[in-house]
Amino acid sequence: MMKSLTFAIALMAASTSAFAPSQHIAKPSALYMSEPEPIETTIAAPAAVAPLPAMSQALPFLSRPMALDGSLAGDVGFDPLGFAKSESDLMNYREAEVKHARLAMLAAAGWPLSELFDKKIALALDMDPLLDGSDRVPSLLNGGLGKVSPAYWVGCVGLAAIIDIFGTLRMKSD
Repeated sequence: MMKSLTFAIALMAASTSAFAPSQHIAKPSALYMSEPEPIETTIAAPAAVAPLPAMSQALPFLSRPMALDGSLAGDVGFDPLGFAKSESDLMNYREAEVKHARLAMLAAAGWPLSELFDKKIALALDMDPLLDGSDRVPSLLNGGLGKVSPAYWVGCVGLAAIIDIFGTLRMKSD
């Protein structure tokens, strides 16, 4: 068990380096086969922007939504229900999608970690473990949500609301 815990911590620490700036600085070498040729820097004229197709690339049988103008990465005109009426709506939906994706990633990591550490944390805090007889966490699929205090759910929703309100206010002030 200790080996797997150490391995998990090492993996998490190693993955954080993907988000850190590179510390490698290329140093010029005095060894050349010949003198380096000067590099000419020219600024190319901006390419002509192709007109957007009238039909969506994602759903060719639907017209392209007006808010999706191809300026965002991966924009192929996918908005079949027409939620994004303006650019500000599109940015709000984009921000919500990123938040939901991050929450899903945390949930995907939290589910197995809760099964690993629930008993240890509960014993350390002199509480009853929430895992069932086959060491599964309480959920809609496994049952057992009645063991979880409603105060916990109120706290989770309250904390999420505070974080979201803080982020929204910070975004509006920028």
